[in-house]
Amino acid sequence: MPEHAGALMFLSGGGEVGAMMRAHDWSTSPLGHPRTWPQALRTVVGLMLNSKLPMFVAWGTELAFLYNDPYREVLGDKHPAALGRPFHDIWSEIWHDIGPLIERALRGEATYADRLYLVMNRHGYDEPTWFTFSYSPARDENGAIAGIYCACVEVTDQVLAEKYRNEENERLRGLFSQAPGIMAVLRGPEHVFELTNQSYMQLVGHRQIVGRRAREALPEIVGQGFLELLDRVYATGEPFVGHALPVRLQREPEGPLEERYIDFVYQPIRDENGAVSGIFVEGSDVTDRKLVEDELRAANRQKDQLLAMLAHELRNPLAPIMTAAQLLKLGRLDAKSVANASEIIVRQAEHMTDLVNDLLDVSRVTRGLVTLERDELDLNVIVSAAVEQVRPLIDARRHALTLQLSGQPAHVTGDRTRLVQVISNILNNATKYTAPGGRIVLAVTVGDEQVTVSVRDNGVGIAPEVLPYIFDLFTQAERTPDRSQGGLGIGLALVKSLVALHGGTVHAHSEGLGQGSEFSICLPCAARAPAEAANDGGGAAAGTAPDNGSLRVLVVDDNADAAQMLAALLEVQGHAVSVEYDARGALARARSEHPDVLLLDIGLPDMDGYELARRLRAQPENAGATLVALTGYGQNQDREEAQQAGFDHYLVKPADLNEVNEVLAQAEARR
Repeated sequence: MPEHAGALMFLSGGGEVGAMMRAHDWSTSPLGHPRTWPQALRTVVGLMLNSKLPMFVAWGTELAFLYNDPYREVLGDKHPAALGRPFHDIWSEIWHDIGPLIERALRGEATYADRLYLVMNRHGYDEPTWFTFSYSPARDENGAIAGIYCACVEVTDQVLAEKYRNEENERLRGLFSQAPGIMAVLRGPEHVFELTNQSYMQLVGHRQIVGRRAREALPEIVGQGFLELLDRVYATGEPFVGHALPVRLQREPEGPLEERYIDFVYQPIRDENGAVSGIFVEGSDVTDRKLVEDELRAANRQKDQLLAMLAHELRNPLAPIMTAAQLLKLGRLDAKSVANASEIIVRQAEHMTDLVNDLLDVSRVTRGLVTLERDELDLNVIVSAAVEQVRPLIDARRHALTLQLSGQPAHVTGDRTRLVQVISNILNNATKYTAPGGRIVLAVTVGDEQVTVSVRDNGVGIAPEVLPYIFDLFTQAERTPDRSQGGLGIGLALVKSLVALHGGTVHAHSEGLGQGSEFSICLPCAARAPAEAANDGGGAAAGTAPDNGSLRVLVVDDNADAAQMLAALLEVQGHAVSVEYDARGALARARSEHPDVLLLDIGLPDMDGYELARRLRAQPENAGATLVALTGYGQNQDREEAQQAGFDHYLVKPADLNEVNEVLAQAEARR
């Protein structure tokens, strides 16, 4: 073997880089030919070339760079030109990151970097990389530090994969947190909350539950069956699905228990061995849906009850009519019997007609098809007429009726026929639901702002659970076992609607079953003439016009009755009033008449009152007018929208006349 071949045995093997070292022209390298390399360098290079880890050694004053085959991947396009070149020239773009570590190693201190971020240019462009490596001092035969030795691992792929996983986990956490349904993760047999989302926290109320056992975090659910379900799912590994189950939760600190309804699934979570390690809770709060479904079911039951009552009430008069007709058909009756049978048919037919008329009346009223006559009336006279209508039934049941009229005029504006119908309906109910020989008191009271008609009896009374719904359509309390009083449960609903059309209210009161009942009808006083008001000996009475002049007023309402009634009240108080029933007519009228005050309904047919207000404000001639929203909508958001649209005032129907007059007085002061 030639001498020089034996001297290069440390370069044997080493793959491509080993072959390159053996064939390289070292004449220009500061290291010189490998035959001249010190034994320490030879030893390091020999070990490095035969290692499967990426390694390099930088030797001498210029830190000439030597590396092994696995390190080629680290160098990229810098290979093979990097062989023997100064360390700094090869990795100049990252020198500011690795230079301090190299200096420490050259001073004898081994350094270690874990996942160090480096921006390398090894393929013609900058790219982010991460490396784990150590720099160790490399010593010569005399123990002096002659360079550095490095073993490294590129962990770029792992770091990027971990970063992607973290981002994906954060994205999933975000989706979990913001999911519209309720979600929670519970761990262990004690069901410790590990994760919850926003919807879950909104359901249970904001409190600290993560990290706590379900029993401690939600103590109010103990005894409601949910903890037992969790135990069963954890023990059996079988999921549980619940539909619209009620749960009572204390959603506010020290607050009452609120009942909510939830659809949910308890899904077991299994570990790598298949054992149950937790439970995933997913579902939704279906309280609103459940309430709507309950209302629909109640409405359906109410419909069925109506049909049953209708059939019952129509069959009752049909039975004597059929019997009388069959007797007449036989032709064997004497004159007295014929007359009696005919009277039965007429009387029962009239009863059926009344039932049908009630149905038609309530239908017309609820659809807004009733037109009221507007006259100034004395309720004392109306009450007397109603008593005359019901007198036969009162006498037949031997009731003691006490009539307490006001002793002074009780003027209201309204429809005589409808008001007689309202009061006779209330009085008729009192008669039917008071035992024979009972007492009924009918009183008329005149106040500063309204006239009240009250009907009080000592009859069977009204159960507390029925009282809140007594004026609802088709509601009828079972006040006698045989339902002998009959009726379709529409009379009081009709009363309420007709009274509301007159701008009034109706109320019911009862201490309970067997305690009698009292119904009160309150109607606004009719406006009095100025001369009559002046005789009061003081300022303007409640419900009268202010003394400071008249205004040009435009009333806009698609409900003709409401518009005409309000206009009549304002005209009596001395104001010049115009009426329009849609927004387009109102715009034209406002442009030509320049009203001082505009009373606008919100629910108009062609455009809503908010848009009408905005357009009125855009008309220069009406920029200073007072705009008043007069509407049945009374929510805060409705008031805010009205303010944004340009309204100066917001009154909820039925508006108190004093409130209207106060608005008019303010408008007069501004004029």
